[in-house]
Amino acid sequence: MDPLTHALLGASVAHAACGQRLGRRAWMIGALAGILPDVDFFIASSTDPLLNIQYHRQFTHAFAFIPLGGIVAAAPWLLESAARSQWRPILGAATLAYATHGVLDACTNYGTQLLWPFSDVRVAWHWLTTIGPPFTLILLLGLLVALRRGRRRWPTLLALAAALLYVGSAAWQQERALSAQAQIAAQRGHTVERARMFPTVGNVFLWRSVYESNGVLHTDRIRAGSALTWKAGSSVALAHEAALAPELRANERIVRDYRRFAHFSGGWVARAVADPEVIGDARYSLSTERFEPIWGIRFHPGRPVPTEWVDFTAKNRIPLADLWRELSGRDPEYRHLPKG
Repeated sequence: MDPLTHALLGASVAHAACGQRLGRRAWMIGALAGILPDVDFFIASSTDPLLNIQYHRQFTHAFAFIPLGGIVAAAPWLLESAARSQWRPILGAATLAYATHGVLDACTNYGTQLLWPFSDVRVAWHWLTTIGPPFTLILLLGLLVALRRGRRRWPTLLALAAALLYVGSAAWQQERALSAQAQIAAQRGHTVERARMFPTVGNVFLWRSVYESNGVLHTDRIRAGSALTWKAGSSVALAHEAALAPELRANERIVRDYRRFAHFSGGWVARAVADPEVIGDARYSLSTERFEPIWGIRFHPGRPVPTEWVDFTAKNRIPLADLWRELSGRDPEYRHLPKG
């Protein structure tokens, strides 16, 4: 999730829990603690392009790290002699706010190692996009009203309840979309080996459906409004490790990097249609018509650093007019679910 939303959630939780004792100091502590886990984003190496995706959303986001993270977040205030008498609510506010970060990130597609060091599983519930204006706005309004009313907690509590309701609605609509996905695959005669439903920005109704059948990823759009409708998308072959060129499979570093990227992507990897040398993260696409990865890897076996991290996020544009046409049900390509 974006830093602003993390800061707002941390500030809201800290204000709701400790605002009556700490006053405005509570939300400031919470805002800092809410974004602090993302310091791992700065872990990078010029000789290892995948180091960042390996460690971002890892140990600093894990449940096991929360107590230490809370202490670090509270330290700037605990170092003030005048504030030490309130060390308990200060530490409590920082720890609670720090704890929100990993859980919120797990609501997105990216994946968060909440169970590190006991497991390297990347928890991802796929309910929210990493930028979610409605969710962010709910928290912002609640916090602003609370700060205007001094130490009263009810505005932030109300906003937190509304935010939780928004996430719950996303989870419910996702389940509806998954049921539609199963019907679509069955109508096509596909055996679904695994399936995911990925959210689209700023709403809980429009979903990007991806499922694997016989080594092929099939992508569609599903609208979970009052009635379930869908639009056929495209297909792309899964980029298996065994399908790598022999000279690539002979390079231990390349094989290791492929596996690291595949683990990061949850195994949803495919070659870009426009540039087959790029193996992309199929959880995301710049296009609704075909697979155009937002990021991926390209291999150069003859170079000292044989793996290149390819990032197309600068090209990512949200076609608001097209998005609204889909959400409003005005896209003529959408149709009702197949019968039977």
